[in-house]
Amino acid sequence: MQNKGLVRVFAILFGLVCVYQLSYTYLAYTKEKEAEAYAQQKYGENIENYSKLRETAEQQYLDSIGKEEIFAGITYNDAKDKELNKGLDLKGGINVILQISVKDILKGLSNNSKDPSFNQALLATDELQKNSQNTYIEDFFTEFEKIPDAQLASPDIFANKNLSDDIVYDMTNEEVKPILRRKIDESVTSAFEVLRKRIDKFGVTQPNIQRLGQSGRILVELPGAKDVARVKNLLQSTAQLEFWDVYKMEEIFYSVIVPANNLLKEELEKNKPQSQSSNEIVLDSTQVDTAKTDEDAAIENLLEDADDSTNVETQVNPIFDLIVGQGGQGGPVILQALKKNADQIMAYLNDPKVRALLPVEQRYVKFAWGKPVKDSEILELYAIKGNRDSEPELSGGVITDARQDYNQVGKVAVTMQMDGKGAKKWAEMTKRAAAQQSQIAIVLDDIVYSAPGVSDPNGIPGGRSEITGDFSIEEGQDLANVLRAGKLPASADIIQSEVVGPSLGQEAIDSGIMSFAIALVLILIWMIFYYGKAGAFADVALVVNILFIFGVLAGLKAVLTLPGIAGIVLTIGMSVDANVLIFERIREELAKGKSQADAIKDGFNNALSSILDANITTGLTGLILLVIGTGPIKGFATTLLIGILTSLFTAIFVTRLFIDGYGKNGKELMFSTAATKNLFKNVNINFLKKRKIAYVISGIIITTGIFSLFTNNLDYGVDFVGGRTYTVRFAKDVVPTAVEKDLVAVFESAQAKTLGANNQLKITTKYKVNETGEAIDSEISNKLFEALKPYLTEGLTYDEFANGDDDKQVGIMSSMKVGPTIADDIKQAAFWSVLASLIVVFLYILLRFRKWQFSLGAVAAVFHDVLVVLGVFSLTWKFMPFNMEIDQAFIAAILTVIGYSLNDTVVVFDRIREFFAEHTTWPLDKNVNGALNSTLSRTLNTSLTTLLVLVAIFIFAVPLRGFMFSLIIGVLIGTYSSLFIATPIMHDTVRKVGLKTKTKETKEK
Repeated sequence: MQNKGLVRVFAILFGLVCVYQLSYTYLAYTKEKEAEAYAQQKYGENIENYSKLRETAEQQYLDSIGKEEIFAGITYNDAKDKELNKGLDLKGGINVILQISVKDILKGLSNNSKDPSFNQALLATDELQKNSQNTYIEDFFTEFEKIPDAQLASPDIFANKNLSDDIVYDMTNEEVKPILRRKIDESVTSAFEVLRKRIDKFGVTQPNIQRLGQSGRILVELPGAKDVARVKNLLQSTAQLEFWDVYKMEEIFYSVIVPANNLLKEELEKNKPQSQSSNEIVLDSTQVDTAKTDEDAAIENLLEDADDSTNVETQVNPIFDLIVGQGGQGGPVILQALKKNADQIMAYLNDPKVRALLPVEQRYVKFAWGKPVKDSEILELYAIKGNRDSEPELSGGVITDARQDYNQVGKVAVTMQMDGKGAKKWAEMTKRAAAQQSQIAIVLDDIVYSAPGVSDPNGIPGGRSEITGDFSIEEGQDLANVLRAGKLPASADIIQSEVVGPSLGQEAIDSGIMSFAIALVLILIWMIFYYGKAGAFADVALVVNILFIFGVLAGLKAVLTLPGIAGIVLTIGMSVDANVLIFERIREELAKGKSQADAIKDGFNNALSSILDANITTGLTGLILLVIGTGPIKGFATTLLIGILTSLFTAIFVTRLFIDGYGKNGKELMFSTAATKNLFKNVNINFLKKRKIAYVISGIIITTGIFSLFTNNLDYGVDFVGGRTYTVRFAKDVVPTAVEKDLVAVFESAQAKTLGANNQLKITTKYKVNETGEAIDSEISNKLFEALKPYLTEGLTYDEFANGDDDKQVGIMSSMKVGPTIADDIKQAAFWSVLASLIVVFLYILLRFRKWQFSLGAVAAVFHDVLVVLGVFSLTWKFMPFNMEIDQAFIAAILTVIGYSLNDTVVVFDRIREFFAEHTTWPLDKNVNGALNSTLSRTLNTSLTTLLVLVAIFIFAVPLRGFMFSLIIGVLIGTYSSLFIATPIMHDTVRKVGLKTKTKETKEK
């Protein structure tokens, strides 16, 4: 191998980079373990709700040390930001796909037109969308065109005053269409920005939000989020811009904040010894004196002495201990506090006991935090003058335009223009504010962006206003986009959701690590057993490969999922294949009498073609998975592709470095042990002679499977048919048939299956599958709770059941919802992904081997393997003790089977091609059989190591058993088909073409 020094330097540097990337994960993990230990010590299991108390204590601990240096200038916050991301199935959290209603946007653009043609087209589009793969707007255009003489640019539809700058009466439908597409895209972009801002303030680490093509769908992943109802409400509520009058500081601080602090302090002191009591501040909440008093001084002293600790045990004044400053006299800011204490302060102020203290004239006060200032940890609190209906005098519906601009001092601002009605109301509000020397708060999604005062006694006429703040240009543009969408209300329906509880996530990590460790140990032992010292060198390269995989994942900010761990473990099994190919070729060269140095050189060179072909074909299926997959499937594809690249490098270069380094001083290196030295030596099996028997066996298996597919069908998951699925854990073992009977009585159609242990069920129902919204979700989970009450722990509340009681480890541990429309899309994507992989592989093999017979044999074998796996699932899903649903994970398994089968077949074909070139005088049968026999050792070795890995995952990773079962069947049948299906079909078609050619030549003579 040339350039050994360069390869060695690159490998060392790359390894150091990977260690550096993974160090962030290690540092974050160590601090989180410290926080966990601290919380466990503080709250024992004998305390009620200890899990939630521990969670809060952990977060407080991590907040307190977030900026402290851990190592080499790295803080916990730095490490957390750069650690290896974990997916929902490992960390718990929420994953939803939102459908922004294009129908609502069209209605808004048309000013809620009553035109019969327009509304007829909308109704027809709703029906068409149920079975259509097109976007809503394209189907709307199709249906609208069917109506005679219907014009989009009608004054009653889109040629209205709101769109007068874009659409005029004499435009054709074809001219209007691109304008509507652009307007809809702007609205979806605006919705995306609103959701992103909401998610940013939600407080989860490593959130993910992305648009899914032009469908109006938005994917939102919130790892670690636990409050399902809050998240769903946050995501589905329409963005609202509101204008409110606000109280001045002195109107609220003395009448609300001080009495609230005193009341809460009394509550605390009831639980403290008398010696710990403190001086009390008592103010008459009905008297407000703007001049500084003794009480003011006392409050200032308290604020100066306040530390920002949220530890209740050390608090003297619950509210004052959490704030860092008072607002100014006459200003709208009531107080200032650190971000981390904002939720606690808001909880105090909204406590029913505190609200009961409010004076009558202030009973509708609403508190809201101001927009966070960049690089500042301090937030400002405002008090809004609410009303009985909680409706603002003026809302964002009156905004006709908004754009990013600059204010008089050159700072980024957002200017807004209102319609006539809004302008009139804005003039009234600003005139009143000027007379009272007060302010008006501009509130977006419950955050006060600014609260300007008004100096002109006549108010602000014309409906023009401005929002200022600490904006960057991009933030100003984003805010302007959001405000422009205010006049286009569009609902956001959750058409697919998945919720995974943190307990289930931790169990997934534990099972994943266990399967990973056992698989790795088995592979390491096997390689040493079979290849001796050479196997040990391959093991070192394998460990380096694992370091590279995790380092690259961390560096790319990729998300590690449970299928992703399976992808890594599978990669470990398959990466051994490259070393097996190399070692088998070296053994062949040694058997020819070559020197060790020459045998190693030729072995690596001869194996390279097969290694590249095998990994490229597997990589192609991985790429297709990456393109069409979502969530965990994309994670599986990512790790598989990274693993293929790193395993190629370590097998070809790193292993070579060790082998060459060992043998350079004349040391003898045997590529076998005493037990394996003569294995598969002089094997001479006539595979082609047995091909007819294989055709019959395969024909029987496939025919039986196809018959079962028509009669027994498959167990389609909610991914493909739509519905809701819940993983429910009980305190005791339950009988699924008995539970299912009670569920059917409530939902009409329902299934209950054991998932893992006997105290855990997977419950599926299609009840109200076509209906969406938080009310429907709540109704179904309530019905589920009532139906399961006889099997649940006595005293378990609905909230504990719905959110999964962490203390008792019972209730809903995870849930998933898939609407029928997206289920149809998933089915279509699955079909095209499998078809695309077959076409791509056919073309690659055709280009690589230059004979269509090789492509036909490979694709026939793959098609054979897919049908066998489907047939086995159809025949066995009703009685297998684990989940065998056909879902997106199963499609990933099918594509992996395709990749593995091709890997095996291509290696065999590569050797056949080599035999054709070397033995030109041999007959076809002898060449094919010779090639098959020469690769038998490699074929069985690779299959065995891969099966060891898969069986380890199957045993320990309970959630992946169906996935792993399909791969185990795939590996077994893939090994069989490469020997008895792919090669014989290639042989028979080559021979037939050869016979035809020979016959033609004879006739000509």
